[in-house]
Amino acid sequence: MESGVLDAAVTEQLNGSFGGEVLGPDDPGYEEARTVFNAMVDRRPALIARCKGVADVQAAVAFARQNDLPLAIRGGGHAVSGHAVCDEGLVIDVTPMKGVRIDPATRRAHVQAGLNWGELDRETQAFGLAVPGGRVPSTGVAGLTLGGGSGWIERKFGYTCDSLLSADVVTADGDFVVATPDGEHSELFWALRGGGGNFGVVTSFEFQLHEVGPILFGGMLMFPIDRAVELLQSYREFISGAPDEVGGACAVLTAPPEEFVPEPIRGKPVFGMIACYVGPVEEGEKALQPLIELDPAVNATGPIPYADGIQRLIEAGNPPGRHQYWKAGFLTELTDEAIETFVEHASSMQSPFTANIMLPLRGAVSRVDEDETVLGSRDVGWNYHLLAQWEDPADCDANIAWAREFDAAMAPHALDAVYVNFVADPPEDVLERSFGHEKHARLVAVKDRYDPQNVFCFNQNVKPSAM
Repeated sequence: MESGVLDAAVTEQLNGSFGGEVLGPDDPGYEEARTVFNAMVDRRPALIARCKGVADVQAAVAFARQNDLPLAIRGGGHAVSGHAVCDEGLVIDVTPMKGVRIDPATRRAHVQAGLNWGELDRETQAFGLAVPGGRVPSTGVAGLTLGGGSGWIERKFGYTCDSLLSADVVTADGDFVVATPDGEHSELFWALRGGGGNFGVVTSFEFQLHEVGPILFGGMLMFPIDRAVELLQSYREFISGAPDEVGGACAVLTAPPEEFVPEPIRGKPVFGMIACYVGPVEEGEKALQPLIELDPAVNATGPIPYADGIQRLIEAGNPPGRHQYWKAGFLTELTDEAIETFVEHASSMQSPFTANIMLPLRGAVSRVDEDETVLGSRDVGWNYHLLAQWEDPADCDANIAWAREFDAAMAPHALDAVYVNFVADPPEDVLERSFGHEKHARLVAVKDRYDPQNVFCFNQNVKPSAM
């Protein structure tokens, strides 16, 4: 095989058993199909199998194994790591699989793996329901859920995976199984709730839905950067006494060059807050009043739709096609020293597109038993997320160095664990460090049963014991 090119006769094997579309490097649509959210990722698969359903996924897995091809799985393609695509292998692209069925009576949703959060929110909000997760609408449901799933309303309803009821999975052997908490594949179900795409191709998810909206009180506030330390301290005190219904985050970012932003801070670093209240608008306005009284330069709060408002607040600032390098960490408590370190480094960002976010946790996140899901650090107070973003490839070294320096400065305040979806290049032992030795050993046992040859290795990888 030439680099990245399969023999036509070999390719025809897949075409003959496939109901979807198979794209090679010379086919129209190939370039678009191999492009992912992070512009730093530039990989060229030999084939991209755009699946219409479970039978296509099974055919693609069988073809990859028969021809000893590297195998990647693409959902939303939003992961900063770029694991959705691989060089000279086969990409199973589930994005055509966008079926969704909402049962408002039982408040359940059956969601195929190709849906993104904007598409899912549109369907669930028709009934005033939602699944927590996804801060940018183009984020894929599958990858976010399998990595745990963080969103604006997690303090009220927990991580996305906490609302997962079952999952349909195609294993490395091509078998179709249904993973549930109490069935034959209960250990697989446990592993899917935070263990990533290590164990098979999830083709459909069943979620428990929650009453949300359709109108909430919330929005965005902006303040001059010189008030950042004081304001983050105030936010810390506010959130410590706030009910679970209050969600949101603080951030250091660059104010957009828009007319609604006052001239003194337009296009300059600012301290921002995003806030929302999951409940009646009148109660939300009262609950968020302490933040509004902090005298923001921009007060863009009020009654706002959940799907087309809250869930799209940062969409414009996070388009696909920029270079991305992310770091993250958990803080048990947000100390004054951690605040000063965060603000100092965040204020020196190298790009106007970068955002540095401090997310409050606890609430419903902390009330899930530590062993119920893969995710650890359930009782911590904060999750910081450093999103270095830039457009010019010549700026890669400067932005990556800045993010690493920032992360190193935060390390003395942080746990030796991370929310894995938020990290671009975690160390090889990140899963064991983040989940603990016992959980990692349990993940390895699940890997040994369902993927002992590590077919699904383009992820934050759990290696089978034989490897």
